[in-house]
Amino acid sequence: MSKKIRIGVTDLSFHHLAASLVATILKGMGFDVERVYSPHEENFKKLKAGEVDLLASAWLPSSHGAYKADTEEVISLIELGLHYEPYALWGVPDYVPVKDVAEVSDLLKPDVIDKMKPTIQGINPGAGITRFSIKMMDEYGLNDAGYQFFPGTEEDCLSAFEQAVENKEWVVVPLWKPQFLHYKYNIREIKEPKGLLGIVDRAVLLLREDKKDLFTKEQIQSLDSLRFSNDIIAELDYKVCRDCAKLDEVTKEWLLAHQWIE
Repeated sequence: MSKKIRIGVTDLSFHHLAASLVATILKGMGFDVERVYSPHEENFKKLKAGEVDLLASAWLPSSHGAYKADTEEVISLIELGLHYEPYALWGVPDYVPVKDVAEVSDLLKPDVIDKMKPTIQGINPGAGITRFSIKMMDEYGLNDAGYQFFPGTEEDCLSAFEQAVENKEWVVVPLWKPQFLHYKYNIREIKEPKGLLGIVDRAVLLLREDKKDLFTKEQIQSLDSLRFSNDIIAELDYKVCRDCAKLDEVTKEWLLAHQWIE
């Protein structure tokens, strides 16, 4: 009889992708896998409460470090694998000249203000990129210059960028790697010298210490050996989100091709 295990998944497409890779491997180990989708902070609250056994993927230490610390007030957590190395960024389409916009402070130039869309469309409030961006709007005086930052859904953010590019408009996108937009578009990162966007994180699988006995030593080692990359996640995510391929079929095909499963 298979053992049931619940994975908490942050409800964004690239997190769905990483969780699908992990879930496929767990199924190969004989587990009955349930995926529970929640926003960032709520995902950790469910891990803390024992409503999920694993979380995919935690970004540590900067984006999700505070959530992990809060969870560990109740239960110790084990970090497994290195799914990819994510980081937050602000970017512009590559047709925006570097001489005009090389760093965030350049957004305050009068001629840039005249050309740049004033709306900066973000994702949900609990995301690291959203928290960082709200602080940047204040620290750089962008609100006073007429820019506005709006939290929203992942699709709000991505479609706003795609529409702007289609119209060859100048636009700032608060983004991160890995993200499938990077697979199709040349998005140039603009410099942020104040360090408000955090650092390069480690995306890992978190396991509650009290659920460790569900696994053999070899299975734990297998989960800890998982290595993907920003580019792999972005490419597979693009296939799902824009080529409309089925999530679990995309990840299973990749795992088979790279001999992670048989």
